[in-house]
Amino acid sequence: MSLYNKLNTEQLIEKLKSETFKRRTLSFYRYVQIDEPNIFRDELYKGLDELQCNGRIYVAKEGINAQMNVPEPHINALLNYLESIPQLRGMQIKWAIEESMPSFIKLIVRVRPKIVADGLNDNMVDLNNVGNRLSPIEFHELSDKQDVIVVDMRNNYESEVGRFVNAYCPDASTFREEVELVVNELEDKKDKKILLYCTGGVRCEKASAWLKQRGFKDVNQLHGGVIAYVAEIKQKGLSSRFIGKNFVFDERLGERVTPHILGKCHNCGKPCDIHINCAYDPCHDLVIQCNECSQKYNDCCSVACHENLKAHPDQKSREINKRQLLNSCST
Repeated sequence: MSLYNKLNTEQLIEKLKSETFKRRTLSFYRYVQIDEPNIFRDELYKGLDELQCNGRIYVAKEGINAQMNVPEPHINALLNYLESIPQLRGMQIKWAIEESMPSFIKLIVRVRPKIVADGLNDNMVDLNNVGNRLSPIEFHELSDKQDVIVVDMRNNYESEVGRFVNAYCPDASTFREEVELVVNELEDKKDKKILLYCTGGVRCEKASAWLKQRGFKDVNQLHGGVIAYVAEIKQKGLSSRFIGKNFVFDERLGERVTPHILGKCHNCGKPCDIHINCAYDPCHDLVIQCNECSQKYNDCCSVACHENLKAHPDQKSREINKRQLLNSCST
């Protein structure tokens, strides 16, 4: 069998449209020693492909990081399959908050140097000494206290559309920049109780270890991240302290958590939290853009990109075409 996808975007989306079942989006990660990442990758691809899973999975010697979807009829088979792999047994599975559109259209399993591009040398972080893992309810209760510091360990384009109430959100676009900014900003607060959170928990593993190695005494992290938090808060009928949208790294680009609109349109400044990638392929910047400006600039981030696209229509981003096709899919 082939160990990679051979269909083009249009064929993949037509295949999705023809499906008679719904898909559920899930994510998981684990820092665990994988001695032969390439062999592990090939076996994993075979197993997930047989279950008709789509997604993006990164495998490295340090572990695995996965975001994917699975046909509902195959959920139990997938969970059993993951349990059959020694390195993945007993792993926390997080399910998507909402399914507004298909999250992935194909299966990608890649071997990478790291499961998250963090810009850190391996000897910089001791993953045997991470922060205290808090359950969603523990985090919820502690985050409302006056004597704690809640820190968003995601990038600025994520926190601009959704965040915990009163959280410190570093203005950084890379993880390496962010962890250094947090340490510098909180240098005089090393005795305070620190609460870290990120989307699914994986970034907080290294961030909490980084802070502990730099003298922070009481470092805690939200186990399972925002995804696990929102799921449990909804189940318990509690009012979410995370407001707005949870940015996700798939075709949806966000999950609605509360009605709060925290972002602003990149072009007109109107309240908005819809992320798009500029339609002009040489640019392809990720920006927030309202529907009116999206129509006005033909899905481009600026007048300049709009004019360039008109002059070079062959430079229209394939991602925009894919997103337009995906919007016609029901999930």
